[in-house]
Amino acid sequence: MEGITVLVSKQTELEQQILNQTDIENSQLSCLTQGEQAVLRALKSQCTKVFVTGAGGFLGKAICKRLRAAGIEVVGFARSAYPELVRLGVDMYQGDICDYDKLLDAMKGCDLVFHVASKAGVWGSEDSYFLPNVNGTANVLRACKKHKIQKLVYTSTPSVTFQGQDENGIDESAPYASKFLNFYAQSKACAEKMVLAANGEKVKTVALRPHLIWGPGDPHLVPRVLARAKAGKLKLVGKEDKLVDTIFIDNAAYGHLLAGLDLCQAAKSAGKAYFLSNDEPITMAAMLNSILASADLPPVTKRVPAKLAFYVGYLLELVYGVLRVRTEPVMTRFIAKQLSSSHYFDISAAKNDLGYSPQVSMAEGMEKLKQSLLKS
Repeated sequence: MEGITVLVSKQTELEQQILNQTDIENSQLSCLTQGEQAVLRALKSQCTKVFVTGAGGFLGKAICKRLRAAGIEVVGFARSAYPELVRLGVDMYQGDICDYDKLLDAMKGCDLVFHVASKAGVWGSEDSYFLPNVNGTANVLRACKKHKIQKLVYTSTPSVTFQGQDENGIDESAPYASKFLNFYAQSKACAEKMVLAANGEKVKTVALRPHLIWGPGDPHLVPRVLARAKAGKLKLVGKEDKLVDTIFIDNAAYGHLLAGLDLCQAAKSAGKAYFLSNDEPITMAAMLNSILASADLPPVTKRVPAKLAFYVGYLLELVYGVLRVRTEPVMTRFIAKQLSSSHYFDISAAKNDLGYSPQVSMAEGMEKLKQSLLKS
């Protein structure tokens, strides 16, 4: 009798733990939009273990958090330690995607991959970009085939089509740039082509091109804008305000989850690339000033001619290159062209094939950003 009592007690304990875990998951899911909740529940029924590269990055972390909120088992891969993700239940592996053996070990037992990791930025040597972005992606594909993982979502960038000219409402029929202004864009284009070419019976692949991801916790755009504004160094480039697309972090993560689900189901997206955005083109001046307003900073009004910015960037690149300076110049040709050109996209393909629609509007996103800045 005593043994039976102990057994029943342990079973009750286990049942209570399961109930507690379910309550936690439901609580975390309730903080998400209905669209996010729906895709996560569907994804949970389609896969058992998900692998995320760049798990500690802005987008990678957002994807991990949502997967864990749904109770989906997640293996994260990053170069540094991320205790926050470990506390969420992510099985973290620390390593470099250029290390094939470490990747292979970490990806064991997974059935869906979000390959988010890459070296971003506008300055650095060719190897510093091509080794992680191209060779690292080749390693991920190789490991997928070795472990017979049949679904891969790759995070690309709209920069693969950008060659310094206005992009007004272009769609995925736009060709890759024939000339790139930095190694980041060039390496991402090479990797995207590789990923899409790998699509077939053994592995289904899709590439997503989110543009200018921002929001609470953004380690790139927002802090850079605020720091330059506070130092009195923030300026608009060009006389004319051009339209640009951006995407709030929640929407970027949502688009990735939808792509993962599609590969598990109809696979309409297999072998294709998709632009992702908030679908609310905004002038660069309005975008910058909205970020500044969220931190109670005055709007930026000073301007510098686009040609001057380009030539300054060109000269700084020459000087930094000769002196082998590793820090990023305050201006480069790529930045000058990005800030003085329009780049907004027709995202009809993502809407039709993935069922994508922004879950958080620009105004709602800015309010979320403002609240997060008030807390920091």
